[in-house]
This record gives sequence, structure tokens and C-alpha cells, in this order.
Amino acid sequence: MQILGVAAASSALALSAAGSALACNINEFSAEAKCVGGKGVINVTDVDASGTPATVTVYLENNGADVKTVGSKDVTGSREGVTITFDENWSPNAEYRIRVQAGRDKDHLIVDKDITPNLTTPSEGCSKGESTPPATPAPSESASTPAESPSPTPSASESAPAGTSSNAPSPAAGDSNLAETGANSNTGLIAGIAGALVVVGGGAVFFGMRRRGANSSR
Repeated sequence: MQILGVAAASSALALSAAGSALACNINEFSAEAKCVGGKGVINVTDVDASGTPATVTVYLENNGADVKTVGSKDVTGSREGVTITFDENWSPNAEYRIRVQAGRDKDHLIVDKDITPNLTTPSEGCSKGESTPPATPAPSESASTPAESPSPTPSASESAPAGTSSNAPSPAAGDSNLAETGANSNTGLIAGIAGALVVVGGGAVFFGMRRRGANSSR
């Protein structure tokens, strides 16, 4: 009897250990954000070998609070793993909380926990070139303000208005009249000398003729 008791106890311990090994555990669930056909999806994989039915709910997080519920789906895992997919057009570096509720043991859930840590999406989105944009530098003033072109400097001939006398001194009124008539200050003197020469010449001729007549009468 003692031997049978020991054998029964050993069998119970073995069954308990096997049951514990096959029990559903939060560590048997994993999640990842991927792109399929240019669209975002969130995949949750259950590798629970016990095949315990579970419900998976995905929430979008912001500053530690649920922003929206992406959706809930049921899954029954396997040793090879069973994956369920949530269609979600996630943004780069977004955060999601994933809750797993599985099985019941005397009206209590076997698993009622979040997959930790929360899922963070990649820094590059599914659309080509979609990523967190860097800060745009402000344009410099030299590039935005056109340089002022220097105004042309007027030439000397253009700057002086028409009809304005130049800086050179104008001739005196008397000088101008003399230049036009051909007279100057020496005209009277020359005329007096010429008259005197005519008188002297005439007198010389007169006296010469009288002297020649006197000589011929002798």
C-alpha cells in the first residue's frame, strides 16, 4: 500500500508539472508592425502549445493613455505559432498597447496582461519616403531679399540743365563789340599816323617840284 501511495503521488506531481508546462503564458505572445502591399499591419503571434483560446485587443497609445481601439480578435495558439493580423495604417514611431486575455480557471482568467514592452512602430512608414520630417531651416535674409542695384550716375552733360552757362568766364561786353566791328583801342592812333604821313609826303612832293622849277629857270 505504501508503494502504491508513493506511485500515485509521483503521478500527480508529474501531471501537475505537465499541466503547468502547458498552461497559457503572456510570454508566449509577441507583436510586430509591418508593411504589406504598401499598407501598415500589426501582427500578433501566439505560440501557446496548450491551445488555450485567447482574445487579443490592440490600442493606440499617446502619453500613456489609450487614444483608440484598433480592434479585438480571438486566437488559439499552437507550438508552431498562430498569427493574427490587424489592419492599421500606423505612423512612424507610434506606440501600441496589446492586451491578452486567455482561458478561465474557476471563473478567473489565466492570462489578463499586456505584452511588454508596448509595441513601437518603425521610424519609416509604409509609404515610400514616409518618415518623421526633420526641422526645416529658416531661409536667410540674403537669399530672400534681392540686392538693390545701384542707380546710374548721370554724366556731366546730362546733369547740367540746358541753357545753363558753364563755369568759364564770359567775355566783357566791350570786348565782344570790338571783335564784331573789327575795331580796337589802337585804331585812332594808326589813323592819325597815316594822315600825318600823307601830309608830310604831300609837302615833300610840293617842295621838291618848286626846287626843280627854280633850278630850271637859271
